[in-house]
Amino acid sequence: MFVRAYTREVKGRKYTTYALVESVRTPKGPRQRTICTLGDLCPRAAHEWLKLVHRVEDALVGQQRFDAPVEPEVEKIVRRVRARNERDRRDGRSKAGTDVLVTVEVDRIATEAHREAGPVFVGHQFWKRLELDKILADVGLSERARLLTCAMAMNRLIAPKSELATPDWIRRTALADLLGVSFEQLSEASLYRNLDKIYPHRAEIESALVEREQTLFNLDQTVFLYDLTSTYFEGQALANPKAKRGYSRDKRPDCKQVVIGLVVNRDGFPIAHEVLDGNVQDRATLDDMLERLDKRIGLREGQTVVVDRGMSFDDNIAQIKARNLHYVVACRQPERNQWLADFEDEDGFEPVIRKPSPRNPTQKKSHVRVKMKKHGDETHVLCLSSERVNKDRAIREKKEGRLLADIEKLQQRIDKGRLVKPAKIGEAIGRIKERYPRVARYYDISYHESKPKLVVAKNEQKLATAQKLDGSYLLKTDRDDLSADDAWRIYSLLTRAEDAFRDMKTPLAERPIFHHLERRVETHIFLCVLAYHLLVAIEKTLLDQGQHTSWATVRDTLSTHQVCTIVLPTDTGDILRIRKASTPEPQHQQLYQLLHIRDQVMAPKKTWAPQSSLV
Repeated sequence: MFVRAYTREVKGRKYTTYALVESVRTPKGPRQRTICTLGDLCPRAAHEWLKLVHRVEDALVGQQRFDAPVEPEVEKIVRRVRARNERDRRDGRSKAGTDVLVTVEVDRIATEAHREAGPVFVGHQFWKRLELDKILADVGLSERARLLTCAMAMNRLIAPKSELATPDWIRRTALADLLGVSFEQLSEASLYRNLDKIYPHRAEIESALVEREQTLFNLDQTVFLYDLTSTYFEGQALANPKAKRGYSRDKRPDCKQVVIGLVVNRDGFPIAHEVLDGNVQDRATLDDMLERLDKRIGLREGQTVVVDRGMSFDDNIAQIKARNLHYVVACRQPERNQWLADFEDEDGFEPVIRKPSPRNPTQKKSHVRVKMKKHGDETHVLCLSSERVNKDRAIREKKEGRLLADIEKLQQRIDKGRLVKPAKIGEAIGRIKERYPRVARYYDISYHESKPKLVVAKNEQKLATAQKLDGSYLLKTDRDDLSADDAWRIYSLLTRAEDAFRDMKTPLAERPIFHHLERRVETHIFLCVLAYHLLVAIEKTLLDQGQHTSWATVRDTLSTHQVCTIVLPTDTGDILRIRKASTPEPQHQQLYQLLHIRDQVMAPKKTWAPQSSLV
């Protein structure tokens, strides 16, 4: 497509008109076809004609740029071209078929602009399947904001980058071809602004997405699994009041962090999430999360909440029962002591039949035995794991060694006179106990000012009880319709929440957080949750087909399916460029079939250009 000037003379006066033309192949050879006349829409300077043509071509194929709106003259030209094409279609004069037969100089055929297409194609198909564009439109986000949100979610799903690096990653993929826009002028500033646009609508988006997933996958909504994790910051995060030091699940107590509470269903789909203060206690979060869950999806009587031992205090149980919900919880460690005799009594324990994981059939599963005991209006389930015995013992011995090493270091500080005041020494002892609560209960640590020495006495009775309980844990529930095996299996579903945290932290790169503003931190985490919705939907679709394949495997397999431009120099000197996807290989076709996705990434797009445009 190019601009041609026509000059004619009338009554001794010269007139110049301009037209948009293209080269086409005909049975009589190449010809130039007038697409539309330009009139006063064409710039007078010839060096600006090519820029105009490029903008018209971008607008015709839907590749609008984010940096500026389409110029009015370009819009008028596009309307004229589309009107001409419509008239040709009605009159039966479609140009289809006129450019099929082309004589090509074979030695000069080339390909260019190769872009990875497979992973972004699958991600975008599931974006559409979950109707996320409609959900974002319903909350008031503009088309531009929806496109950017889609691109940012794809990045988080496939190859997580910072906002600074994301534009370059987008340009290396086929997202522009899939979305029909140009990202050439996209900058990190646009992505930061888009984070701020998403921030107020997180709860609405999450609620609508949960409703869509329940309809699409027919998900169970009778069991809710609630767990927490922490995510740490790089830097001081002084602008974020939630960034505080606390118990770090990432083993980074030196960094400030936020705590993330997540509720998932038994299939692992997120239901609700919340970003909390970095030093919040687990038990203090349950009631607020139940309130948020009720507002977002509406809790119903008889549903079951599953939580870990950090939220199994009496007040937590009362909060669950106050909403007419059932519970399955793990008891805190000291509660096992009263059941010591029952744990030692082998009678009544039944083995749990655990099938090997389809993903790893050779994996060795631990042998678990369970026994049910009634205790008032509650049912207690005693669980014994053979492999967990060694694990509990190793953890305790490791913590015990570190405790004693820190006590020895404290004694050295006292001996060298670096710590003299008894009050300060007492504070140091308290900090050591706080650092190792799991084993500090087995030791009595005191300071004798007259010697001056630390006196450490081991409580052999408590330690012996702990050793007898190695490999055991205790569950309790108010449901009387469950067997011991059923209660154990429902509690074991809590690993779905742990899997979600693992996926968000590793393949989706939720941590570390480099944002410092509170709203951007929470939106960053929301984008990770959004990407996880896509990830679990993909894996659930494969699982329903009997394929236990992870998203990481799907992503790596499809990375070789690409989109590129085929450059065909013709014998007339014109250049035909065809933008299309490569032919999917058998492994690509198999995955697309399992995911119920057509294997045509995009419809081919053909453009003609003079030979001078071949670089």
